[in-house]
Amino acid sequence: MRVVIAEDSVLLRAGLIKLLETSGFEVAAAVGDAEALLAAVEEHRPDVVIADVRMPPGHSDEGVRAALVIRRQWPDVAVLLLSQYVEERYAADLLAANTSRVGYLLKDRVADVSAFIDALRRVASGQTALDPEVVAQLLLRRRSDPLDRLTPRERDVLALMAEGRSNSGIAEALVVGDSAVAKHINNIFAKLDLRDADADHRRVLAVLRFLGVGS
Repeated sequence: MRVVIAEDSVLLRAGLIKLLETSGFEVAAAVGDAEALLAAVEEHRPDVVIADVRMPPGHSDEGVRAALVIRRQWPDVAVLLLSQYVEERYAADLLAANTSRVGYLLKDRVADVSAFIDALRRVASGQTALDPEVVAQLLLRRRSDPLDRLTPRERDVLALMAEGRSNSGIAEALVVGDSAVAKHINNIFAKLDLRDADADHRRVLAVLRFLGVGS
């Protein structure tokens, strides 16, 4: 799996290169700013991009804007954004633009190597990986709550879906059986009137409704 890294911190960039190569990834390029990131993606067409939210020259939202360009021009390239702090507006912008092959994690999560690599592989395979803190902040920005019909346990299941957990991962986190999780998810789809789309698409729609993105 080919990866392009965009991170202006030399130490973190070197650490990511070592971590990914040790985990079996091919690092096609590692750059320090958004302009170089776009050039590297155009040249190498990687499977996934790892990009810092804030990069030179302005250290504001350069990484997010580059990610939006990548999602628009090269939709098959997955994007995992890393942020020092929770910046829910940027996560919402990215999700509103495209709901697959996207992730948003705090940089602290890189220290948990197995969890970080798992999130990267999920994003590269077409799924979503959101940091639990990002999910919590996105919930705070929601102006209205369309989910009053859900039970507390169904909300717990949907929150874990928003983090990108699989059914088995949700079952493990809640200490319940896979069949119970499947039942909760079917109830969520029914209560949110998501009956017509395929199962994977309904998961995305349910998560977006939960987070209040694009609604």
